[in-house]
Amino acid sequence: MSKNLTRISQVVIDLTSLTLALCFAFLMRFDWAPPTEMWGRFFLVAPYVVIFEYLILYAFQVHRYSWRYVGLRETTRILGAAAVWSACFGGSRFLVGALQYQHPYLRHGVIPLGVVGVNFLLSYGAIVGVRVMRRLIGERQNAGRRLLPESGQRARTLLVGAGEAGFMVVREMRKRPDLDMEAVGFLDDDATKVGTVIHGVPVIGTTEGIAEHAASLEADQVLITMASAPGETVRRIRSSAEGAGLAVKIIPGLYEIMGGHVNLSRIRNIAIEDLLRRDPVELDADSITQYLADRVVVVTGAGGSIGSELVRQICGFKPRLLMLIERSENSLFEIHREVTRTHPDICTLPCIADVTDAARIDRLFAQHRPSAVFHAAAHKHVPMMEWNPAEAVKNNVFGSKVVADASHAHGADAFVMVSTDKAVNPTSIMGATKRLAELYVQSLAPRSSTRFVTVRFGNVLGSAGSVVPIFREQIARGGPVTVTHPEMRRYFMTIPEACQLVLQAGCIGSSGDIMVLDMGEPVRIVDLARDLISLSGLREGEDIVIEFSGVRPGEKLFEELATDGERAEKTSHPKIFVGHTSTRDVDRVRGSLEFLRQACDHPASLRARIMELVPEMIPAEPTGNPASGKLSGLVPVRATAP
Repeated sequence: MSKNLTRISQVVIDLTSLTLALCFAFLMRFDWAPPTEMWGRFFLVAPYVVIFEYLILYAFQVHRYSWRYVGLRETTRILGAAAVWSACFGGSRFLVGALQYQHPYLRHGVIPLGVVGVNFLLSYGAIVGVRVMRRLIGERQNAGRRLLPESGQRARTLLVGAGEAGFMVVREMRKRPDLDMEAVGFLDDDATKVGTVIHGVPVIGTTEGIAEHAASLEADQVLITMASAPGETVRRIRSSAEGAGLAVKIIPGLYEIMGGHVNLSRIRNIAIEDLLRRDPVELDADSITQYLADRVVVVTGAGGSIGSELVRQICGFKPRLLMLIERSENSLFEIHREVTRTHPDICTLPCIADVTDAARIDRLFAQHRPSAVFHAAAHKHVPMMEWNPAEAVKNNVFGSKVVADASHAHGADAFVMVSTDKAVNPTSIMGATKRLAELYVQSLAPRSSTRFVTVRFGNVLGSAGSVVPIFREQIARGGPVTVTHPEMRRYFMTIPEACQLVLQAGCIGSSGDIMVLDMGEPVRIVDLARDLISLSGLREGEDIVIEFSGVRPGEKLFEELATDGERAEKTSHPKIFVGHTSTRDVDRVRGSLEFLRQACDHPASLRARIMELVPEMIPAEPTGNPASGKLSGLVPVRATAP
């Protein structure tokens, strides 16, 4: 009943607004003193004009828009409706004017063109105005429900970045006085914005003078409102602000903002991901949609760091069925529960399965016949695989072979394998097994109608068991933070960025290609540790010490993304390169892998067998006993700087 009353009242308000607009149009046209004849015309045509105008609004579906949340889209639609009815009235004016000499009674329906023009402006303003008024009243009511903090003091906040994200932050602050933040000014390095006012907040200068501007405005904190700011900029702003004794916070990056909305509850302290930000990835969404939308898509290792993010992003392209293959029941349960909550419209099928179980994988592929397969299942920890080489071979090599063979046998359109920079001139069992998986996928490509693509990249920030969570755990315990070597360097990117590029590379890669992602500049691990200590509000050497523990089994000081022989070349995407290598015969590769399978039962000879199959593998010499429990292990005989 309440809903019906609301709808009826809205119709009455619209009809009344349109009637008043037409009345004032007549009054203004005749200087507030219309002749008696014009008053007669008004009363004659008003019912027809108002009903016609409302029917046009209805045809434009304006009635479906909520008054409480009216915005630019709604006002644009109303403007279109007003233009249509005004054009109709103008046309009828000329038509009736031409016919009134043959039919004199029609002159009573002639509306002066001046009235038509003024009515266009007034009717549009009236329909928009009542909706804007409803929104303002609603927002004021909501603000009144939120109590201010007991102290009554709100943190005076200096915003850095006067772009779209900054505008959204200020707008959200206005709505949420309970959040105890007050925007006092913007800083932006775009000189053309200095001196302007954005949503009532002035742009007072550039980021070069953070300390001075903060002091003049008596700011308590700095909020970085640049969702796509590179890590170097974030680092510089943070350093300047903290040097002035100001707390620094940041809005989520582009990878964290969903649907273009900034929620102030997600504003947080600066994290290591912010200091390593790079330019946002621009995807060719149309091409990705073509090979994922309304298709059956498989993700192996769906519960892992990369696999789960692939699942999240694939959901945005609306597959017909998304198969989640994972051998860890808990990991599969968590990602399946998340997807069913966030994308209830996507049909998902959780499959507990081991990629080394050929019969199980073949049955799944035969039953559902996937179009696109993303193979992310793998053992990834380098020292652990040095101590368990047979398991690395079984999962990384033969698991990849099983999934690739099933994709070929059941006619998948595309198979995309996630690989690693550790497969380049490998020094570890893990890297060598991933290289063997690359070789098999490449060798199968010429024999298959399936497009086989390998995507190779470096470390991802925050993945399970990676260096950042380990450092955070050590800092939380009070240290020490253990770093293997002062010159240890790694390539890093965020998990969402890596997965976006995997999707894009899988789209543009040709069968047999090894796609290499642009990882930016390598980062020294010790610098990463120092940043994390600083971000925790602690000081290196005084609160937390850094200890160097020695290179671990199978690790290099430097990683490479491609060999010189692969001749990595640019693709249509600026962050994706393609490496060209000679392809081995698939029958020969299969024969070699059978010998490797037999060697799994003889661990003593397994490493030698792997090195025969991967001749570019760099021999490593033991520097410690893994069984002792120490983290020292294998060191490359020769350096492999990128």
